[in-house]
Amino acid sequence: MKILVICENYLPHYGGVEVLFKNLAEGFHKKGHAVSILTHRMKGTPKKENLKGADIHRVASLDSRYVFTFSSLFQALKLARKHDIIQTTAFNGAFPAWVAAKITRKPVVLTVHEVWAGKWKEVTAFSGLKCALHEVLERMIYLLPFDKYICVSNATKKDLLKQGIKEEKIEMIYNGVDYDFWKPNAVQQKQTEEIRKKLNIQDKFVFFSWGRAGASKGFEYAIKAIPKVAEKTPQAALLLMLGASPQYRKKHQELVRLSKKVNSNIAVIPSLSYQELRTLLAAVDCAIIPSVAEGFGFNAAEAAAMSKPLIASDAGSLPEIVSGKHLLFESKNPQDLAEKMEKMMRKKFHETAPKRFEWDSCIEEYLQRYAQIVEKK
Repeated sequence: MKILVICENYLPHYGGVEVLFKNLAEGFHKKGHAVSILTHRMKGTPKKENLKGADIHRVASLDSRYVFTFSSLFQALKLARKHDIIQTTAFNGAFPAWVAAKITRKPVVLTVHEVWAGKWKEVTAFSGLKCALHEVLERMIYLLPFDKYICVSNATKKDLLKQGIKEEKIEMIYNGVDYDFWKPNAVQQKQTEEIRKKLNIQDKFVFFSWGRAGASKGFEYAIKAIPKVAEKTPQAALLLMLGASPQYRKKHQELVRLSKKVNSNIAVIPSLSYQELRTLLAAVDCAIIPSVAEGFGFNAAEAAAMSKPLIASDAGSLPEIVSGKHLLFESKNPQDLAEKMEKMMRKKFHETAPKRFEWDSCIEEYLQRYAQIVEKK
């Protein structure tokens, strides 16, 4: 099978969408399928290259994923003719993928990570006008008749059904986790001791939260919760690792200012490599996922894979992703989060059997859906 993936961002840009499509592309190739990826060209990246079996085509888009929506149309049509099926995702790759599919009469699949329709003001720091514009654009995407909609969690599927998509056109396929990488014994105790010493947290009970500084990640609620905990238990500390993407610079600065204002038991560090992040995650005492919205929740799944105690909000998919030693708190409620943090320090948590989200299963389920769709077409 020849599979064309159209997405506004791809490696070296990293996020949940890119992690999914990277693993799908590599998995498809290993199973003998031809894979091409059409994406926008970031600064310093080649126009064409092959990454682990996937042919990458990058289109000049003024370094803007929004421009990609239109600048990619010609190349999307050209590539679509040579492929059996087109895979895309919201937002900016959806329109060129759908147009190319309809003109070339090829099936097209839309993977939906999160539905933000009706939530833009809640999950972003956008102005009212910008929220209204994105609201319209997102709803327009759902009006386009894709052959199949794949949701990455039951929570996302539930939200998509509210947009009027027929249930028989929706499939739920969980993303995967690299359990060979995110495993409890992947980091030696000596490494964890070294990093705790380097960060001067040897005598602290360290809560750790990390990710892009987007409003949907809810970091401000963790920042507001830690003073309430530290007031009773001075050894409590919060470590924040915030991504440095220019797209979230304003929110990043806001979070840094807030952390300096509320408590000295908060440290903000820059992004680390995956290997360094794994070492740090192994070294801390508890992970916190304070999201306001979450389509799948890689951070929660990866923390659980490392058998790390975890506190997560009850937003989106998180209740269906967390496992192991964990507690849930009411989203956007720093008081409830503080209470759960205090419970975690006293080892008062729920413990459930580990949940596993295997990439092999994810890849195989995608291929099965593709085969069914191509056969019907």
